[in-house]
Amino acid sequence: MPDPIRPLPAQTAHAYDADDLKVTSGVNLGDSLAEAACCEPGDIYRLAPGAMPRRLLLHPEGNDPASLCIAEGSEIGQPGDIISLMSGLTLMTPDGDQVETLFVRHAATGAGFALPLSPMAPRTDYTLIASREDLSGLRITDVVCTSFAAGTMITLPGGAQRRIEALAPGDEVLTRDHGAQPIRWIGKATMRAIGGFAPIVIAAGTLGNLADLVVSPHHRIFIYQRGRRVGDTAELLVQARHLVDGDRVARREGGFVDYHCLVFDRHEIIYAEGVPVESLMVNEATISRLPPELADEVRARFPGLSQSQHFGTEAGRELLDDAARDRLLRR
Repeated sequence: MPDPIRPLPAQTAHAYDADDLKVTSGVNLGDSLAEAACCEPGDIYRLAPGAMPRRLLLHPEGNDPASLCIAEGSEIGQPGDIISLMSGLTLMTPDGDQVETLFVRHAATGAGFALPLSPMAPRTDYTLIASREDLSGLRITDVVCTSFAAGTMITLPGGAQRRIEALAPGDEVLTRDHGAQPIRWIGKATMRAIGGFAPIVIAAGTLGNLADLVVSPHHRIFIYQRGRRVGDTAELLVQARHLVDGDRVARREGGFVDYHCLVFDRHEIIYAEGVPVESLMVNEATISRLPPELADEVRARFPGLSQSQHFGTEAGRELLDDAARDRLLRR
């Protein structure tokens, strides 16, 4: 009997002290990150040199999604302390990447913390472009999965297709390099489709897909290039968010999205809506960001955590100017 699908909890975060993220240019020069009402769009923030995030483990407190309690193993506060979700802030880097950041308060001390939902780097300008206090339904998480939206058709050996939510561990899926391979693990998370969690929609026909392909922003698409190339190799792995052009590839905000991720014995290239895409790559960098109970399960299933990236050039935003993106999307 196949193993049941385990939900992907959203109860781990990496928190910076609010004072680690200050305005370096703008109206509130010198101020730390704070609630939405205290922040001014257009202000530019930077991480303090040497700032290090601290691990924060959380459990829901009652039925209020904006109130959580600290769990055992956190590097902030004491187990049982309340953490209140105050505001959501959208920051933008000079190259156009958005970093959704939550501002929370530790009730016992009143201390504020910034919880970026994707990595932040020192010596980088982060411009505040939006802030909001209505965060109903949002759960604190910094787990970035390579995930497919519910309804995505996955190709099986022999060419048949099946919706991803109908797959189970043990089912075989067609891979580009190793033929039929069994699924070892499936993760699932339901997220509010806002900011960095909003899915990327690749319109039907853009990459040869017969239907829209809907994936999480960090999910990488495999592109084999013939003729003129972007990057140094014929094989590219491109995060879906880097393909957004507002026309053929767009970010879809609003409502909720069910994300599913697939794990195999190796990091594989599989086919979703007929398009080659990556599976979730399991290694210590991935697992260290999962909630402890889930991390323990994945470590037990994948001893050594030694999966390495499928061969191919990682095409970041620096490679994908408008002309390069247009060439890729015409293929």
